[in-house]
Amino acid sequence: MDKPKTTIPLLSGYASYFETEAIVGAIPKGQNNPQKCPFGLYAEQLSGSSFTMPREKNLRTWLYRIMPSVKHGKVVAAPEEAPFLTEGTHLTPERLRWKPLDYSSLDKPTDFIQGLVTIGTQGDPTSRDGVAIHLYIANCSMENKCFFNSDGDWLIVPQEGGLRLETELGLLPLQPGHIAVVPRGIKFRVKLLDEKARGYICEVYSGHFELPDLGPIGSNGLAAPRDFLYPVAHYEEKEVAFTVIQKYGGKLFRFSLDHSPFDVVGWHGNYAPFIYDLSLFCPVNSVLYDHMDPSIFTVLTCKSNTPGLAVVDFVIFPPRWMTQEHTFRPPYFHRNCMTEYMGLIRGQYDAKAEGFVPGGASLHSMMAAHGPDAVTFEKASNVELAPSRIGDESLAFMFETSRMIKLTDWALDPNHLDVHYTECWQPLKKLAALDLNKVD
Repeated sequence: MDKPKTTIPLLSGYASYFETEAIVGAIPKGQNNPQKCPFGLYAEQLSGSSFTMPREKNLRTWLYRIMPSVKHGKVVAAPEEAPFLTEGTHLTPERLRWKPLDYSSLDKPTDFIQGLVTIGTQGDPTSRDGVAIHLYIANCSMENKCFFNSDGDWLIVPQEGGLRLETELGLLPLQPGHIAVVPRGIKFRVKLLDEKARGYICEVYSGHFELPDLGPIGSNGLAAPRDFLYPVAHYEEKEVAFTVIQKYGGKLFRFSLDHSPFDVVGWHGNYAPFIYDLSLFCPVNSVLYDHMDPSIFTVLTCKSNTPGLAVVDFVIFPPRWMTQEHTFRPPYFHRNCMTEYMGLIRGQYDAKAEGFVPGGASLHSMMAAHGPDAVTFEKASNVELAPSRIGDESLAFMFETSRMIKLTDWALDPNHLDVHYTECWQPLKKLAALDLNKVD
């Protein structure tokens, strides 16, 4: 089981209502915004939903901070901050696979925001509808600088290198094998715990990430609410020139502060960033025959207005036992009314014998035929079907979305693609030996 390298105190419980203070008494008692707050703090509400959403969907947190967020400098455009954070413009039904981001491409100190690369987007953040897929690569920490996203939530999947997310609400350790979700509007900066880091990001403009419904599985299984961890209040009182980067309508902007924005001394509410250890996921699977649909491995989902149709699902393929009888056990050949973007955190994915490497990714667009490569098909079709445990040294994931992803120029650059990807299916042979003349 993966464990964070740090001993940062954390709060437990998905979507719980928390109250946490870095100084006892920082949160006013009995009301949210008194005439004067304790210790001369400012009261500020951060809303993650409209005021009139149903109670179970209503998200907001009260912050008690040294300086209010409203005090900042003029906002200016900052496209140079992340040159490859762009909107997608190209549609292709081709099956694609990308090489991992190359650290040697970093010819200068590059922090988490500067190293962002967009693979593709769909929809419009200005109408709060859609999804985007990004990568990140970094070789230095963010100093006196932070970021927040007006467009949506970010689900961050580290592939290599530990991170510490320093957010307005507190600190979160983040290692490969864990994920983090930073909701819309929350400021954070990224400190590297190792010399370099890279990983994946799924952004949703629509709604928020939430736990999937369990249906007939019952009340247990998949990701348990108690295993989601949230920050405790932590603040710094620091007067310094500080830069804030804001993503708004798909573009980057910048403004300045004369102090650190990480000055929240206490907070209470249900709108906060969180982390989750993927090794704690409790998978369910077939125990008799056939390969189940990958939706059984959904960790988090962002729902659409159509029941059962997700804007995007975050799915993992964790270590598990395979016991099916007379069954082709790897993922089956498939054409899907969803778009599948797959990444590999470590090890080897069971449907691809070679070519799909940690840090790489693949995209199978809507209704594009895909499935096991020829080598995997041959092996799995003839292997003795004893109970076996797979994936102990592997962890793959999928962003599965109901949207057609428009790809960026960077994503279609042959220098970043595995141009031989589709060759993995070409050795598949005709196996049926039918004499059509004898068929009635």
